[in-house]
Amino acid sequence: MAKLAIAVIDYGAGNLHSVAKAFDKIGYPACVTADPISISEADAVVLPGVGAALDTVNGLTARDLTTPIRETLARGKPFLGVCIGLQVLFERTEEEDVECLGLLAGRVRRLPSGQKVPHMGWNQVLSQGPHPLLAEIPDGSNFYFVHSYFADPGQETEVIATTDYGIRFPSVVAKQNLVATQFHPEKSGALGLQIYRNFVERIVRKSL
Repeated sequence: MAKLAIAVIDYGAGNLHSVAKAFDKIGYPACVTADPISISEADAVVLPGVGAALDTVNGLTARDLTTPIRETLARGKPFLGVCIGLQVLFERTEEEDVECLGLLAGRVRRLPSGQKVPHMGWNQVLSQGPHPLLAEIPDGSNFYFVHSYFADPGQETEVIATTDYGIRFPSVVAKQNLVATQFHPEKSGALGLQIYRNFVERIVRKSL
């Protein structure tokens, strides 16, 4: 079986190596890198993250990493966003009114009042229909969330799964070769590892 080049984008976030370790656990080592060439040449690209959207966008821009992200998607290579790595794919976020990458139509909005914010802990993910990323994941399974904002997509057809927390928000989105989760698979036990396994075995390998 040919070795895959999986690039985890290093833009200064704190949980990058935990994502890389998750790929190690499923037998597909990933490289944490800020090198635009390595990212452009990878078989698949992962943009994870925690923290603020402004820091994420600034970190990507300062390291000249927005271009390889756009090139990855334009070339049809598999791309996975996680948590803030999902949110910055949209056009704009209410968090400090930051302009994001604009790779998905829609905005990111603050979770409504009436619930504890941030939304932190385990919550159900409800499938909106079959998708390779959710293969072998029982509908209604619990995954681990940490976030104060949620995506409000411009295209409902790009919503693959939802979660309820005072409002029903997209917890998995997908568009062509792009998939992204609001929850953290690397903090979600065996089912989280299955998400990463599905990404590699059902999305990345089939793209080659």
